[in-house]
Amino acid sequence: MFRTALRNVFAHKARLLMTVLAVMLGVAFVSGTLVFTNTISDAYQKSSAKGFDQVDVAVQAKAQEDKGDRIGRTPELTGALLEKSAHVPGAASAIGVVNGFTAIADKDGKLIGGGFRSEGGNYWGAKDPRYPLKSGTAPHGKDEVLIDSETARRAGYEVGDTVRISVDGPVLTPRITGIFTTDDGNVAAGGSLALFDTATAQQLFGKPGTYDEIDVKAKAGTSQSALKAQLDRALPKGKTETTTGQQLADDQAQMISSSMSGLRQGLLVFAGIALFVGTFIIANTFTMLVAQRTKELALLRAVGASRRQVTRSVLIEAFVVGAVAAVTGLVAGIGIGAGLRSLMGSLGATVPDGPLVITPATVGAALAVGILVTMLAAWLPGRRAAKIPPVAAMSSVHAKATTKSLVLRNTIGALFSAAGVAVVLAATSMNGTDGQAPMGFGAVLLIIGVFILTPLLSRPMIAAAAPLMRAFGVSGKLARQNSVRNPRRTAATASALMIGLTLITGMTVMAGSLQKSIDKMASSAIRADYVVSMANGNSLSPDVDKKLRATDGVTATSPLRNAPSRIEGQTEYLTGVTGSAIGKLTDLKVDEGSFTVGGTQVVVDDNTAKSYGWKAGSSFTVAFEDGGKQRLTVAGVYEGNDMIRGIMLDNAVLSPHQSDPTDMQVMVKTADGASGATKDRLVKALGSNPAIKVQDKKDISNDIARMFTLILNMLYGLLAMAVIVAVLGVINTLAMSVFERSQEIGMLRAIGLDRKGIKRMVRLESLVISLFGGVLGIGLGVFFGWAAGELLGTKMATYELVLPWARMAAFLLLAATVGVLAALWPARRAARLNMLQAIKAE
Repeated sequence: MFRTALRNVFAHKARLLMTVLAVMLGVAFVSGTLVFTNTISDAYQKSSAKGFDQVDVAVQAKAQEDKGDRIGRTPELTGALLEKSAHVPGAASAIGVVNGFTAIADKDGKLIGGGFRSEGGNYWGAKDPRYPLKSGTAPHGKDEVLIDSETARRAGYEVGDTVRISVDGPVLTPRITGIFTTDDGNVAAGGSLALFDTATAQQLFGKPGTYDEIDVKAKAGTSQSALKAQLDRALPKGKTETTTGQQLADDQAQMISSSMSGLRQGLLVFAGIALFVGTFIIANTFTMLVAQRTKELALLRAVGASRRQVTRSVLIEAFVVGAVAAVTGLVAGIGIGAGLRSLMGSLGATVPDGPLVITPATVGAALAVGILVTMLAAWLPGRRAAKIPPVAAMSSVHAKATTKSLVLRNTIGALFSAAGVAVVLAATSMNGTDGQAPMGFGAVLLIIGVFILTPLLSRPMIAAAAPLMRAFGVSGKLARQNSVRNPRRTAATASALMIGLTLITGMTVMAGSLQKSIDKMASSAIRADYVVSMANGNSLSPDVDKKLRATDGVTATSPLRNAPSRIEGQTEYLTGVTGSAIGKLTDLKVDEGSFTVGGTQVVVDDNTAKSYGWKAGSSFTVAFEDGGKQRLTVAGVYEGNDMIRGIMLDNAVLSPHQSDPTDMQVMVKTADGASGATKDRLVKALGSNPAIKVQDKKDISNDIARMFTLILNMLYGLLAMAVIVAVLGVINTLAMSVFERSQEIGMLRAIGLDRKGIKRMVRLESLVISLFGGVLGIGLGVFFGWAAGELLGTKMATYELVLPWARMAAFLLLAATVGVLAALWPARRAARLNMLQAIKAE
């Protein structure tokens, strides 16, 4: 039987080629994902480990817990602690570390590193071992700075150049006195690093006389653990905590691995979808092969082969196909992994140098996935093959499904579909977080149910296309009849395309609806013409509000200032605003009382008020971060949203209790409204700072929309793999169907249907099957998009369903294009069949 199985593989190698390609694409996606993420993770881990070479033990302040009305404060690492750390037994030296956000502009005034990876720090003394100087000298004073060599290379800076930088708003223009090299992971990832002398760094980052961390270097012969023990004995108990350099490196490696894990899992989900779609092709291919070899299998049974041997022969064929696909997929995946890394570089993302990492786990996963998926998909056709009765099969080429099996299939499909719809509908009435798991489970049930029911659905849906098919004469009529001749085959082919379009349509509906909701939220909640914030989301200096208020044409401003507090034993963040102006800058619906902020009167969002049982007129005591207390009165309760929420009080009340007041953003109202000229005036007032964003309501919406669009385009690209696999499925089914119907095609040619008519028949059959899958996929996608939106609506009051008709039409056109392209080769092959040889074929 083993030799028989191998002969069958080589005898049908052309028909198995598409199956090999389908499995190979899925395996390549899996192995490419693993190679890419392992390579990037390894490069970052090795790079970050080098960054801890100068640290044997790190001393950090230990945050104190909130208790009662007291907000836990983090102790300061002072110069005295630095001195004590440097002189413990076993310590060779100690360095005080200061860091914070520092944006660097290139020569065109644009932000380097995207803001989120723009860091600043201190250069210790005349020669800092952490940052070897490539050229120049150490900085002294606020007018001098060092920048890393990668940033200097990207921006074209040299020693002696003046550079524009920003820490918390105002622009600084120091001179570059030196360029240094570093193994800092942020710089390796494409960010920037600027260094000041220690006193300047402390002043700029709001930490005069204190440090963020103390790095201690051990003497020769002293281990990291021994030095840690000495520091633990010498430093104040409960105020500091120590960590060895090795532990820091391990923690960093774990953090990198965790961040890569999310990317890896996301990519593997799409690889799984491609493989899932591939199982339809594999099952379809082996089902058709078994049907075409009915007499052969029956003969094997007649000469003594058992059912188990017949099943085993089909599984051996699947094993060979899976092994070939797995090996070629692994090789292709290694190429994909290398290509993705190069693509990151071409897109401007900097990745640390390192070799391509191909682990035994990656090889094992590729082989296991390719072989197991193929064998599992081929098991059911193999089982059916074993059930062919020898005598009945000798006289029948096709084993038709019994009425009992069809009734059972339709019943199971109806039960799965009903259960899926019921669970999805039930999930829409739940809270956003609670409903996610049930909705996912319901979606899986519904997709399985629709797949099982697809043969039943194919007849009426394809029959609906009959009037259109009549326009193509005999070819159209034959194409429609061929597409419903074997409903199971049509269903398996259409389902592969259905799954890809379901996901694409669902995500498109969600993205369009979210964009509409965000636009609505921005326009309904904000009256301000502009919102000013830092590009990386960090806090602004209070000077920004002062400069904006002094700008011509500005009629009202209000900073939004966050501060922790304790209310009824719980930590609650307060939002400080300019009480006299906030009403002119926001347009929030007030449920109770009035929107009055000033003195001891505050306004509270509805969720916070509900959690504390407050109403308009309620009073409560707040404990500020400096320990001071104040009795406040709720003047009004407003409807909060994702942009504005929480307890608002006047900055005149809040700021005296803050040691270092900073603003998250500033709202601005102008006399002329939002316009290009007004925006330019505000930008110039802030020194044309690249680290600061000045946005109107449309800019805010577009900013969020860009994120959705980027994610959506990435998902489209990933799901394209599933669509490609579906195309291979259509090609495979049509090619095998043409082979199966060779005699029939020969007869059609003999009675007068020309080659053009044969081609048209095959193409229309492919078109009908693809459109059937497209309609099912788009319909399911709209349903899932609506359901997910209902779930999201519990968290976002402005959510509104938007059906992207133009895109859905494009998706249907895509399905039609898939059908037309997939039919090119099978149609050409059918038209070129020799008439007499085809009639003689069995």
